[in-house]
Amino acid sequence: RSKCQTVWMASSCACPKSKGARWRQKILRHAGFSLFQPAPARQKGAKLDRYGKAGPLQKTVVNSWNEWDPLKHVIVGRADDGHIPPQEPALDAKVPEDSDMRGQWGRRPQETIDRANELLDNFAALLEKRGVRVDRPTCIDHAKPATTPDFHTDSQFGCMPPRDVLLTVGSEILEATMSYRCRWFEYLNYRPLMQQYWNEDPKFRHEAAPKPRLTDADYHPDYLSDKIGVEKRLQWAAEKFFVTTEEEPLFDAADVLRFGRDLVVQHGFTTNLKGIEWIRRHFPDHRVHAVNFPGDPYPIHIDATFTPLRPGLILNNPQRRLPEDQRKMFHDNDWEIVDAAQPAHNSPPPLCYSSTWLSMNVLVLDPKTVCVEASEVYQMEQMDKLGMEVVPVELRDAYAFGGGLHCCTADVFREGSCEDFFPNL
Repeated sequence: RSKCQTVWMASSCACPKSKGARWRQKILRHAGFSLFQPAPARQKGAKLDRYGKAGPLQKTVVNSWNEWDPLKHVIVGRADDGHIPPQEPALDAKVPEDSDMRGQWGRRPQETIDRANELLDNFAALLEKRGVRVDRPTCIDHAKPATTPDFHTDSQFGCMPPRDVLLTVGSEILEATMSYRCRWFEYLNYRPLMQQYWNEDPKFRHEAAPKPRLTDADYHPDYLSDKIGVEKRLQWAAEKFFVTTEEEPLFDAADVLRFGRDLVVQHGFTTNLKGIEWIRRHFPDHRVHAVNFPGDPYPIHIDATFTPLRPGLILNNPQRRLPEDQRKMFHDNDWEIVDAAQPAHNSPPPLCYSSTWLSMNVLVLDPKTVCVEASEVYQMEQMDKLGMEVVPVELRDAYAFGGGLHCCTADVFREGSCEDFFPNL
């Protein structure tokens, strides 16, 4: 649709004080339109394209408050030297009993690394063609062991999913604690970029959560048994009994969703209650909400379960629905939660930790545009019906290295500021 058609459709058929009009005006504002205010001034250093829109910033400015504002600068991971790590308490709990990952570890086959890098490079090029600045990590040697005074594991993981490690809130990028021993040093892949941003943006805050000791006290030994089936795991998930204990704060950045002033954090395998409390104390100007999804026997990372697309609209995994009591904050503030479409595949790719629900692990470029994995035909069809422009991206052969389109990216800059999307709390 043309810009004029989009503005007309979003602004008509609702009185100014109606709920529909309020969300339409929010969507227009976050897509870069305004019915009542002049367009914001172009940021210093940005170039204009032939349509008069600002392109990617030439100097780094760190700013991202939510999951849907127009994306202008992002980190895309690499598959270089990706490893299947050795067994450890957190990983043993994540790998299903019938998975081909059981008992395997070591460097992934070179042909799979090359294929994954081809797809990640293509994705980076696609984003750049759409005016998004793309940075890439500097990969460390993941074959080296991860050793501290408290633990030793024979190899590390990789740097394909920066979303797991880096949480951008406003002008701050926070390094998560991580809960796997093999991922303790993963932040080092991103330190050259953090140093660059620090040098270029005087307002950038580079923060790191306290590194956990990850001793045996951090994990429930009950989770190590191969005899534990899915039914028992579902019972434990409903009771909020996970592999991690409350010995010390633990969290992965990919368990956090950003809604402006509000942060929604999944309590599960990779983030404990102390980790959520640490986030709450670290961001005192934000409201932090703990959520859980009882239908997930392996609750690790929220972005294949709960996916905000734009103000007022969220996809929810139909097998892992948000409990009714936790939906109240969304319902009271005019958010619609819809079931995601079914995945196009019946099983994940070989040697992949993730579930088939990476189908809903999408990257929102702006409130009207979303990147979806190219083989996920049902998810693309649903996005189209929801009024989104769909950008197909081939990535399935890279899933095994750490996840989907949301996982393999980390925000640096999105247009917009910190807003309150839950005024009725």
